[in-house]
Amino acid sequence: MLTIAPEIEVLARFGRALADPIRCRILLALREAPAHPAELAEALAISRTRLSNHLACLRDCGLVVAVPVGRRTRYELADARLGHALDDLRTAVVAVAADAERTCAAVATEDCC
Repeated sequence: MLTIAPEIEVLARFGRALADPIRCRILLALREAPAHPAELAEALAISRTRLSNHLACLRDCGLVVAVPVGRRTRYELADARLGHALDDLRTAVVAVAADAERTCAAVATEDCC
């Protein structure tokens, strides 16, 4: 039986998932459309083994689900709202990055931001 995770746990899981660039790429790819592992591995130019490990992490975090399709498995975002959240985060990060470049004079020499 599935249970709903508390808010803090949801945010922490989402943060762990986004902490790895490959998992970010997988989530963004699945935001576009559900996909089979072979398609994802090819599109992201990573091995199927590496992809499998990252998909397992994303499943454990509750962000993606595996949907049986005949003898194959297709992956998709666990909730359509995750796609909207990813879009919001991407635009927020771009806005923050642009602001950091304007306001942090030491960014070029001290890696402060």
